[in-house]
Amino acid sequence: MTFAPDVPYNSLPFLPPDINLETPKIWKACNAANKSLARLREACRLIPNPDILISSIPLLEAASSSEIENIFTTQDSLYRVLATNTETANPAEKEVLNYRKALYTGYAALKEQHSINEELLETICSTILETDMSRRDVTVYIGNRMTRIYTPPNDPYVLQALMAQLEEYINNGTEPDPLIRLALIHYQFEAIHPFTDGNGRTGRILNILYLIANNLLDIPVLYLSRYIIQNKTEYYKLLREATAENNFEEWICFILDAVEQTADWTYTKVHAIYQLMEDTRNFCREKLPNHIYSHELIDLIFLQPYCKGKYLVDAGMGNRQTAMKYLKELEKIGILTAQKISREVIYINTTLYQILKE
Repeated sequence: MTFAPDVPYNSLPFLPPDINLETPKIWKACNAANKSLARLREACRLIPNPDILISSIPLLEAASSSEIENIFTTQDSLYRVLATNTETANPAEKEVLNYRKALYTGYAALKEQHSINEELLETICSTILETDMSRRDVTVYIGNRMTRIYTPPNDPYVLQALMAQLEEYINNGTEPDPLIRLALIHYQFEAIHPFTDGNGRTGRILNILYLIANNLLDIPVLYLSRYIIQNKTEYYKLLREATAENNFEEWICFILDAVEQTADWTYTKVHAIYQLMEDTRNFCREKLPNHIYSHELIDLIFLQPYCKGKYLVDAGMGNRQTAMKYLKELEKIGILTAQKISREVIYINTTLYQILKE
């Protein structure tokens, strides 16, 4: 069946496409992306407590992934909401926090079950949208009523077969390289469009989980949505060309370039955080009273840029009075800056905030 944008694409082929996936152009891009990912993975291992990265970098990913869906918020407002009360989050902030929660949920599940299946993808989509989601039984389309850019498959048996084959390919595909398979999996999930809503965000979480499942990353820190935002027009153009013209080479190279550039950018962030932590430890060891300084205290003020006494209490560092004394000492030596938000005093790790914001 010939592809037509306004007709459900029930003849969408299984993976992999019947083309040469090992062209010199693809392999060159693939090698560069693998090198950048390996460097990022090693940099992440320099930081003893992975929660320091897991609690900060994914929030940037969540904000950018939601921005692709025209859901806009700021990092500062997200940090404020997290530090005060998530119940006060506006709809855009809530969407972003749901994405981060979905990413955490997927990451935790992957560590338990060591595979990615349709049930996990349904859980991720349900978490993003805060409602139970399962494979759709209605027709959806990309575009608007006047101009349909793409109409995904709508035959329930076709959808079932496509998702089953995608799941098999995700977990058992072997050729030609995990990053090339990542590009194909990302395309196929978008082309199947298994849910009525939330497909884009679910697919971007799938990307990160796939890298972890294939031991290319240890933790979910690749900020891929940033590259997609910067090249949004090209992203959708190449998606269409892969479908309409079978031009997978350009699509694969686009995703490989996204991985390389994003890994390099994230490496810079991670290395800067590591260096700041080391400098902060040395400075605080010298300036803080011995009974206040600890590795655990420094780790805690790096979990996210905004901190408050409750975090120290919850971490077992003392009662509220002791916690506030510690934070005020950190403020006194210039590590934290106090700011009153509503009725709470929040302490900001300003240098960490600038690293994440830049």
